[in-house]
Amino acid sequence: MEEEMPADLKERTKVFALRVIRMAEAIPGTDVGRIIKGQLVRAGTSVGANYRAASRAKSKADFISKMGTVEEEADETMYWMELVQDASLLEVTRVSDLYAEADEILAMVVSSIRTAKRSRSEK
Repeated sequence: MEEEMPADLKERTKVFALRVIRMAEAIPGTDVGRIIKGQLVRAGTSVGANYRAASRAKSKADFISKMGTVEEEADETMYWMELVQDASLLEVTRVSDLYAEADEILAMVVSSIRTAKRSRSEK
């Protein structure tokens, strides 16, 4: 499966994780801030980790399953970013670019899952 995975998306999800970490470090250390920060970092770093796992999938079904996890983690990351914004933990401008990147990654992952499902059903 690895030859089907774009190397640039591996790097992009890694850079995304680093950006999530940096953004989370700016969240205030209140009780709520610490909880959201932890959840945000867990989900945001999981996107790249699970994408790498998908690149090592042993079958098309395994790939689809692992990419489903990437989809879930990207969507969850966006949820935590929305809470950061809505709870005014950071300025909207601090979150908006990273949120847009999460949305782009999510769209690519969903597209990849759809393509894999179509190619699986065509065989």
